[in-house]
Amino acid sequence: MIIGVGIDVAEIERFEAALERTAGMAGRLFVERELLLLSGERRGIASLAARFAAKEALAKALGAPAGLRWTDAEVYVEGSGQPRLRVKGTVAARAAELGVRSWHVSLSHDAGVASAVVIAEG
Repeated sequence: MIIGVGIDVAEIERFEAALERTAGMAGRLFVERELLLLSGERRGIASLAARFAAKEALAKALGAPAGLRWTDAEVYVEGSGQPRLRVKGTVAARAAELGVRSWHVSLSHDAGVASAVVIAEG
């Protein structure tokens, strides 16, 4: 059963400017693993913007309650290349309250825009 669906978009250039303008913002939005590729290189800005959109979409799928921590949700990629969500803390508590048992996530970026869709399933 679908419990919630969220979608979000982020203008990549605007997101990059916000990260550059606000010291420490990346650390408040992302866990360290999200900032790096598997190779250890720094993840590109379009990929980070898509992850930010996924976190916004995740919040929407959970009903956008106050108090969710950005770093309590992590977007990671399986060996197959499929994006997944790992949740803990405030996000896991809200998900449990709603009966969420699994997540579906899709990320995209093109033409200066990053987007994400998140489905919470119970």
